[in-house]
Amino acid sequence: MTMAVDPPRLLAFAGSLRRESFNRRLVPVLVEGARDAGAEVSLIDLRDYPLPVYDGDIEADGMPDEVFRLQDLMAEHDGLLISTPEYNGSMPALVKNTLDWISRPTAAGPSGTTLFRGKAAGIVSASPGPLGGLRSLLVLRDALAKLGLVVVPQQVAVGLAAERLPETGVLVDERMREGVHGVGASVADLAFRLKGARDER
Repeated sequence: MTMAVDPPRLLAFAGSLRRESFNRRLVPVLVEGARDAGAEVSLIDLRDYPLPVYDGDIEADGMPDEVFRLQDLMAEHDGLLISTPEYNGSMPALVKNTLDWISRPTAAGPSGTTLFRGKAAGIVSASPGPLGGLRSLLVLRDALAKLGLVVVPQQVAVGLAAERLPETGVLVDERMREGVHGVGASVADLAFRLKGARDER
């Protein structure tokens, strides 16, 4: 008899702190696609988890409380959904710094890269330019894979975002909206399968 697998839980965030960020507007569209596919999604705001730039001396003196909060969230979820801007042809320091801190080993429970290993991830981006932040997705995909996440092949870069993302959660380009939904749905499907495989061990 095959046992039912509980819906996977996904952690979602935008890689920008700016209140009117296009990626803060886009990430709810990604979340909607995952929820429609049956996943439970926790959408967080990285403003609520302020972290210093990673510094080994800070780590040695005592890990910031926000690191433990984020590690606990990652431990409770089966994958990641990220909408990232592009800064100078790469992902923003905020995203890199957040991943660097979460992946640090600690003495309290599961930590480090074990928090990411074998979990699903999906990425999208938005930018005022025509390429939509595509280059940031290439860098982020590689970084997530190095942490042990399984990144779905689908990705969407929303260019001309000022026109296509007039407000939070609204993507007026139907083809792109379906594409972003598809990324979320693919992560949900992959997380279902990976979670089922883990539960059967």
